Amino acid sequence: MGHPKDERTLQPDNGAPPPSSVDEQNLSSASTGGQAQKSPTVQETIDHQRELLAKPLSVKLQDNIDVIRQLYADCSDVIIHEFDIRNGPAAVIVYIDGMVDIKDIDTQLLMRLQHDGTSGDRSKEAIVHCVTISAMLEVDCIKDAVDKIGYGNVVLLADGITSALIYALSFQELRSIEEPQAETVVRGPREGFVESLRVNTSLLRRRLHTPTLKTKPFFIGRYSKTATVIVYIEGIADPALVQEMESRLSVIDVDGMLDTSLIEEWVEDNPLSPFPQLMSTERPDVVTSHLLEGRIAVLADGSPVALVAPAPLLSMMQSPEDFYQRSLVATGIRWLRMLFSFIAVFMPSFYVAVLSYHQEMIPTSLLLTIAQSREQIPFPALVEALLMEITFEALREAGIRLPRQVGSAVSIVGALVIGQAAISAGIVSSPMVMVVAVTAVSSFLIPNYSLGIAIRFIRFPIMLCAGALGLYGIVLSALVVLIHLMTLRTFGVPYLSPLAPLLTSELKDTLMRTKSTHMDTRPHFTGSFYNRIRMRVDLYKARRNN
Repeated sequence: MGHPKDERTLQPDNGAPPPSSVDEQNLSSASTGGQAQKSPTVQETIDHQRELLAKPLSVKLQDNIDVIRQLYADCSDVIIHEFDIRNGPAAVIVYIDGMVDIKDIDTQLLMRLQHDGTSGDRSKEAIVHCVTISAMLEVDCIKDAVDKIGYGNVVLLADGITSALIYALSFQELRSIEEPQAETVVRGPREGFVESLRVNTSLLRRRLHTPTLKTKPFFIGRYSKTATVIVYIEGIADPALVQEMESRLSVIDVDGMLDTSLIEEWVEDNPLSPFPQLMSTERPDVVTSHLLEGRIAVLADGSPVALVAPAPLLSMMQSPEDFYQRSLVATGIRWLRMLFSFIAVFMPSFYVAVLSYHQEMIPTSLLLTIAQSREQIPFPALVEALLMEITFEALREAGIRLPRQVGSAVSIVGALVIGQAAISAGIVSSPMVMVVAVTAVSSFLIPNYSLGIAIRFIRFPIMLCAGALGLYGIVLSALVVLIHLMTLRTFGVPYLSPLAPLLTSELKDTLMRTKSTHMDTRPHFTGSFYNRIRMRVDLYKARRNN
């Protein structure tokens, strides 16, 4: 992705009124040699910033201060504190107010340099010996120093020294670790990821006490420089899978990466598919279990949601609580969940098809009851179903956007009131309200939120096919969805695996959940499936570049 040139000019806003007379304009022109001074364009400003960032640190302290002041011009929260080291050279510390601990700067940095000093030694080693902070790093260019300042570190520059000393004295207000509200369990851990990358990786380290747990860093975004890590277990995860994730992350070229959902759009195999190809979760125990199966995870700073890949369809139909219950109970609940998933997709379409084209399939007594309830309804069954489904989806979205105290009450009461009012007004029939209600309850059983959205999305085109062709339309649309799922890949792994292709050794934790004592093999995320990955990398990069 290139950097388009923007010819808009940056007009300074200093509160001064523009010249109101010809004499003032002439005076302004005379002060600039007869020509009016032009403000730099956006592209010129960007080029100037890149030129400053590319400079190495100078041996003269004042030159370094001038460059930093130009880069952080009009930044009121950036503190540039100049002082003299006792029996040493002049120095300056640069940090961002609100991202560092001021007490640590005073006690561990300034007090030692200004009171203890370096005993007349003006070398870098003397300063390092004076300030005994373990988290210290040394850089030798402006860009690296500015990057460290942006992450909440303190940069120390001294006269006569061509390197900057970076001290990790950052301090951030973080949300406490609590159970994710979207992934609650009755039995299991109550911990969830937060918006701090280091806290999230430590939650994984607390569960996997092994040096084979690897975290490869990336920095995504030209301006945000979001810290991102690939997490995997060396020796379990296939190296080709790790390399594939690295290659896909390396082609991301955006101004800012604010959440892992944006990463998901860049790295998934088919961005046009409504089905998610990466699993998103806020639970460290879920990520840990997938890492032990040979998958990899992606964590980003500022986001409490982790991405797990590969993510076949059946893995997203599993709930974290399946592994905290007895295997027989977990298997029964899993089958119930899959049954109601089919109901959530096809029940409104089946009702529309049968009522419109196949009335002979309905028992006579039930058909008479439905006919009596629809006697005053002016709309066909398809319009009636679309009206109720769209209304319920709107109520569901309204319940999410409203405050938590009133959101659930509005969605439930609103559905009841609107449904009863629609029946009384003769707009919809009571069987249709019951069908929509059962469909809504069925969609709530899907544990993965992204997969639930996809099922809610494909429900509408299937209803249109049912209204046009009856049961034939449902069969045709189901075949289209099935073919799409069979051709879909998640990092080279078939989306319907291990059912298509059938791998009997991996069925222990798919349609059923066997006892943990019998789970002695890992899912097949290596081998033949990944032989096609390397051939697709060049095509993937070419698609992203175009």
